[in-house]
Amino acid sequence: MTGVQTAGTTLRPDQVDLRVQLGPLALHNPIVTASGCFGSGREIDQFFDIATLGAVVVKSLTLEPRLGLPTPRMVETASGMLNAIGLQNPGIDRWLASDLPWLVARGVPTIVSIAGKTVREYGLLAERLRGQQGIVAIEANISCPNVDDRNTIFSCKEETAGAAVEAVVQVADVPVFAKLTPDVTDITVIAHSVRSAGATGASLVNTLLGMAIDVETRRPRLAAVTGGLSGPAIKPIAVRAIHQVHRAVGDLPIIGMGGVRSVADVVELLLAGASAVAVGTATFANPLTAHDLLSKLPQWLAARGYPTARELTGAVAR
Repeated sequence: MTGVQTAGTTLRPDQVDLRVQLGPLALHNPIVTASGCFGSGREIDQFFDIATLGAVVVKSLTLEPRLGLPTPRMVETASGMLNAIGLQNPGIDRWLASDLPWLVARGVPTIVSIAGKTVREYGLLAERLRGQQGIVAIEANISCPNVDDRNTIFSCKEETAGAAVEAVVQVADVPVFAKLTPDVTDITVIAHSVRSAGATGASLVNTLLGMAIDVETRRPRLAAVTGGLSGPAIKPIAVRAIHQVHRAVGDLPIIGMGGVRSVADVVELLLAGASAVAVGTATFANPLTAHDLLSKLPQWLAARGYPTARELTGAVAR
C-alpha cells in the first residue's frame, strides 16, 4: 500500500486511478448501486449520468411478474428502514424487452440481480440472460425462500446456497456474484460454499431481518410483519462480515454494501476487504448519493496520497 506520497510531491484527484478488478470483472470505478434501491436506473438518470458509475445493479428479477406484498411495505427506523416489498418486478422477459435495451443504449455496465423460488428457477433465469448485450455480471440473490425446502432461505444453509449458485454458474456466460445474508451463524461457511459452487464473488451484505410495532395499535408496522433492515444501522455488521469473508476466502472478490452514505463509509468497506461498494438506502434520501461519492472519492484518495482505489482493499491494519 502506497498511502503517503514522498515529501514535496502532490497528487491531483485526476491522477487517481479508480479502476477495480473483481476476478474477471473490470469496473471503471468501485461505486455501484445496490439492488432494489435504484430500479433499473431510469428515474435516477434524470439527476446524473448513471453510465459514469462502475455498474448498475438492477432490482431483483424473477421468472414471472410479481406485484409484491401488501402495504405498508416500508417503515423508517432509528438510523435505517425496514422494507418488505416482496420482489415486485415486471418479470425477466418484460425487463429484457424494455429495460435492458435502454441500459445498453445509455452505455451502462449492468449487473442483473435474479431471485428464484427453486434451484431450477435460478438456472432458468441465468439461461434467459445468456448472450444478452450490456450485462457484465449476474448477482444471484439467494436470500430468498426455497419452496423445495420448507421455505428456508437459500443462503442460510451451505448446501442450498451452493446448489442455487451452481445452477446459475453452469449456464451463465458472465461472472456470478452470490448475495449473502448476515443472518447466519458463520457467514464464512456460506462464502466457502458459494465459492466452491463456482461463484466469482460475493455481495455483502443483504438486509437483516427485523420488525417494528406500533405501540398505540399494538400491530406490526409492516403488513408482512417482518422485513429487511437497511441503512446506517447495519454498517458495522457489513464491515464485520466483509472483513471475515475476506480473511477466510481471500480469493473471493467482494461487492460491499450496508449503510453507505459518505466517502469514509466507502473507504471503510474497502479497507475491510471489498473491491467495490454499493450504494443503497441512501439513494432514497438523496438520489445523487452515488454520484457525489464518485466525485469525492478521488479527492479523498489524492489528499492522502493514494494513487489507486484498489490498493485499499483489505488494507485494514491488524
